[in-house]
Amino acid sequence: MKELTIDYLLRSTWMGIAKLYNEEAGKKGSTMATGFILLNIDPENGTPSTSLGPKMGMEATSLSRTLKTMEEKGLITRKKNPNDGRSVLICLTPFGHEMRDFSKGVVFKFDNAVKENIPKAKLDIFADVLYSINDIISNKNIYKTK
Repeated sequence: MKELTIDYLLRSTWMGIAKLYNEEAGKKGSTMATGFILLNIDPENGTPSTSLGPKMGMEATSLSRTLKTMEEKGLITRKKNPNDGRSVLICLTPFGHEMRDFSKGVVFKFDNAVKENIPKAKLDIFADVLYSINDIISNKNIYKTK
């Protein structure tokens, strides 16, 4: 497709960001997916495993596999949820806290680099456009047949 579609621009930009994050994570023997999960775990109380997937838009099978690897690497532990005996809390270990801080730093460094190089007015418009795209997607009227 020669035409630059919205889909292409979003996907190619996200792929570039993902590559950048994976390169940084690789310096610490990690991955972007692991960093993303670490950032979505409540650092004090842990997070119920059942709420992690929906919170991040990840499929349960991918999440389970990554959580297993994270547990093997000593980043997380699983504890019985005291509020709901049927679920498990995913909690950070001291190493998990360290890697969470590293991941947070990587995200903020990228964020600051973008903010330093693109005027605020353009970023505000960009955010408005993305919110509008998310609204269009949420309404689920794009592919409905009459």
